[in-house]
Amino acid sequence: MNNILVTGFGPFGGEPVNPALEAIKLLDGRQLGDYTIVTKELPVTRFASIEAMEKYIVETEPVLVLAVGQAGGRLEITPERVAINMDDFRIPDNGGFQPVDEAIVAGAQVAYWSSLPIKAMVAAMKQAGIPAAVSNSAGTFVCNHLFYGLMHYLAEHGNRVRGGFVHIPYLPEQAARLGGQPSMAVETIVKGLEVALVAAMSVESDIKQTGGTIC
Repeated sequence: MNNILVTGFGPFGGEPVNPALEAIKLLDGRQLGDYTIVTKELPVTRFASIEAMEKYIVETEPVLVLAVGQAGGRLEITPERVAINMDDFRIPDNGGFQPVDEAIVAGAQVAYWSSLPIKAMVAAMKQAGIPAAVSNSAGTFVCNHLFYGLMHYLAEHGNRVRGGFVHIPYLPEQAARLGGQPSMAVETIVKGLEVALVAAMSVESDIKQTGGTIC
């Protein structure tokens, strides 16, 4: 199968929508050359999200996996550089879990790098006129939890499949409801994700370009 698996979370934290889910719905079935995008919704629940991701990887046999999540307050589409082995939830997830300083996988390594060419993805999005930047922290909520679980699973299976995580801003309707937060139209998000996926599929070794921050 020539599938690209793209996942998105459902709503959480009292929000009626999640831009990740709304965006991936519009990507489902699109063709990128010889590859087909297959999208799946994931629960915003710590271990259930990883279990669902693993199930969908087995079912779809993808060549690449991109998980998408909401990052309220961000201005840009932000591919994540690193996932850390730590759950420290500021709010409960949708299953009511609120772990504090707990390992995601006990005894496993402290962190995993994304295996996607995140800087090339950012460069491609910027060239297409879409606000984008490298992120150096995926947080410590379910997004990071899933990102770490995904990379651990891929490592345990020989890293034959590349994978990573990208955060996206609120939708405009969320921003208006939440008091003027940064936002991005779903059509722009979809275009950005598609451009990022094309870059991810065409670039094996990431470009040498700064994506760091001072603090």
